[in-house]
Amino acid sequence: MKAQVYVVKVRGCWQARATIQAALDKHFWMNGDFGEAGCLNEETADTGWLLLEALPLGDACLVVELWEAVMKRKRGKTVHLEQYIIDESRSDIGCDALELLMACVKEAKRNAQNEERTAGSGQWWRIGSRTKRQTWLGIEGLLGLAERWDRTKGETVGAAELGETTAGAKRAAELGEIAAGASCAADMLQGRALLRSEAHALLSGAGGPGAAAGWSEMLQLAALLGRVRLSGSIAAGDGGRADALGRRRRERSCLRCGSGEAFMHRTACAACGRICAYCTACIGMGRSRECELLVTGQRCGPAGAEARAGAAKEFILPASELRLERWKLSPAQTAAAAKALRFLEEPEPHTGRTRMTKGRTAGAREFLLWAVTGAGKTEMIFPLVESVLLRGGKALIATPRRDVVIELDPRIRKAFPGASVVTLYGGSEQRWENGDITLATTHQLLRFYQGFDLVVVDELDAFPFAGDPLLHFAADKSCAPGAARLLLSATPPSDLQRAAKRGRLPHARVPVRYHRHPLPVPRLIQTPAVKQMLQQRKLPPKLQAAMQASLVRGAQLFVFVQQVAQTEPMAALLRMVLSHAAVAATSSQDAERSDKVQRFRARDIRVLVTTTILERGVTIPKSDVYILDADGRLFDEASLVQMAGRAGRSAEDPFGQVYFCSRERNRAQLQAVHHIQTMNRMARKQGYLLPATKGGSPK
Repeated sequence: MKAQVYVVKVRGCWQARATIQAALDKHFWMNGDFGEAGCLNEETADTGWLLLEALPLGDACLVVELWEAVMKRKRGKTVHLEQYIIDESRSDIGCDALELLMACVKEAKRNAQNEERTAGSGQWWRIGSRTKRQTWLGIEGLLGLAERWDRTKGETVGAAELGETTAGAKRAAELGEIAAGASCAADMLQGRALLRSEAHALLSGAGGPGAAAGWSEMLQLAALLGRVRLSGSIAAGDGGRADALGRRRRERSCLRCGSGEAFMHRTACAACGRICAYCTACIGMGRSRECELLVTGQRCGPAGAEARAGAAKEFILPASELRLERWKLSPAQTAAAAKALRFLEEPEPHTGRTRMTKGRTAGAREFLLWAVTGAGKTEMIFPLVESVLLRGGKALIATPRRDVVIELDPRIRKAFPGASVVTLYGGSEQRWENGDITLATTHQLLRFYQGFDLVVVDELDAFPFAGDPLLHFAADKSCAPGAARLLLSATPPSDLQRAAKRGRLPHARVPVRYHRHPLPVPRLIQTPAVKQMLQQRKLPPKLQAAMQASLVRGAQLFVFVQQVAQTEPMAALLRMVLSHAAVAATSSQDAERSDKVQRFRARDIRVLVTTTILERGVTIPKSDVYILDADGRLFDEASLVQMAGRAGRSAEDPFGQVYFCSRERNRAQLQAVHHIQTMNRMARKQGYLLPATKGGSPK
């Protein structure tokens, strides 16, 4: 995509802008009235210059950045251009501004061609020097490359300038339609960060102004009014280490996902006609490139912010005790939810931990809900979501996996029947809808920007969210300024655990499940490796006896293995050894995985051999867990705790059995057992366990 750049003089100060609809900008600055729609620009310009050459969008945005760098180059303070450059005694008032604009354009082109420049002393930096004037072009050359704008208050822009064939009253009506469409588009784009094609799809798919031919005019007017921000999706900034001569190369970064130069790939681009960089980190969500338009919707306009602030002052929330009571939580759940609710509703911003992401500090306030598997984390967030909705805000619940999002949908709709709920994942039919509550996979957060007052990140230690800076960046930027981010996990990363224990991260711990029975403590039994069992086509007697006992008591069996290739052979071996036909296998590569999980829930399958793909998000009321090769390198403390958490989740069968099966005990197994025992001791000490279970689970 290409754009044009221009400068306008507003209240005696020159500004540089980029535009995708130059005629509309001219009307906005030189006339300002868009008729009956009430879109009036109160800061009309006196004069301006439009560069006739259309530039690749990334170059146009860089021109504006270079201009602003000149404006701020004196000790970091803004300097009015005419105070430093423009000679008011000259007859060609404004030509100095145009000369600077042309110099910035030349510098942007040089940068696009990967030419080096001297930082802080490039030729463009000296434009307008009072000691030695350097004119890039003569006045005739300037007039041939640019169009002069003059104030035309009381007139209307000619229809031909805006690509129409009629004028007069009809054109005035069309301008009104553009203004009304801009307002509608800005409302629909609130809190979003979308590429051009995505923005067009949102506006068109929702029956909005995008269906009209002038959708780009509407976006441009919304940008002029400050309702949306238009930019290239890849931005260039100063980076890297300067050489001995002070020269440095401008490094690109993706404004959508935050990835830096290491993820930029350059190819010839048909859209802008030059070598263009695109981001490989987020290419699965659509190609983000230098010349691609990124539309960022502001959360609300000034009027909306004032209205919400006024409503917040007049509205008084009911007492938190009354609000918590309606959700019928257990004592441990109530204590944790109350602490999180106080954090969410505290009047002053919390000064706790902030997370460094991609070299910047996130502005959101963080709270960790550290709850054991099966504690009922979803139910504990209901009071927090309710608090945000009562105050007119929006809530987001993000989880790494699509199947968990789909499972949450009916539970959230049942809990909040009066709220609009949007569920987003790959292939979702609600892709472009807005709601009071949004459920989404973490990748979908790349399409949001400061859109939510509460962001809940579930299973933050799970793949693919864990260890992926891109998804952490997406979660950061989806938070509105001052919003709260609630982190949910049974096995938080070690850095979060340390921060919580040292008091640097506000948190609440829930050491017991909702049914108030202790967690099943794993038993460690010595067995050969899975590979050896498959080769010998037999199970060790202890393992076979334990599995037979589980089947006799009516339990279903989770059997975890490390390798996808071992799932089907192990299922075949168990069918033979246990003389049981209802044995199946599944993994991430199984096209029938969803169907098999449903059959497992329906008890059509009694034994399911799987990998860690089912370590989370699947609840079977009466189940035992067998982890084979528990000493393998793929099973760490967190994964062992999560897999063990599949047992004993229901009140009807709280004492499910867990077995760590391996040739030898290792540190991960011992840490997992210690983790579970510590939670049980904490629950017993705090009085959360039912009296009948204080002596421990029956043998």
